[in-house]
Amino acid sequence: MTENAGVKQAGAPGSRGRTTIADVVVEKIAGMAARDVLGVHALGSRTARSMGSMRERMPGADSGKSVTRGVSVEVGERQAAIDLEIVVDYGVSITDVAGAVRENVISAVERMAGREVVEVNIAVSDVKLPDEEDEDEERQQVQ
Repeated sequence: MTENAGVKQAGAPGSRGRTTIADVVVEKIAGMAARDVLGVHALGSRTARSMGSMRERMPGADSGKSVTRGVSVEVGERQAAIDLEIVVDYGVSITDVAGAVRENVISAVERMAGREVVEVNIAVSDVKLPDEEDEDEERQQVQ
């Protein structure tokens, strides 16, 4: 048995240094978690989704849908506050969907980013009716 006399232990390796998490990381986690909930049709207002669709079709632009559309966050060293703007499918209970989104987002952000989520504010900006076509589908038919 060897002794480490005179050797100062600095603590666990996980406590040696600092980890910072950018706001966009938490935005992406929250956006993906919100989209995973049944009854959420999209994130962002109709205007934001339309502008995003036009931006995505520009040469050199990101071809995928923006995961952070409709998501804004404030992230501190230990806590995060999240605002979401969602579009729900017609026929679902909006309060049930909002509750499920809140639970899913809190769980994902706390698990993945290690930040306590102090609030998740949800604004329902639209309802997707069964006979409405998505803006993306309308553009494809026009082209």
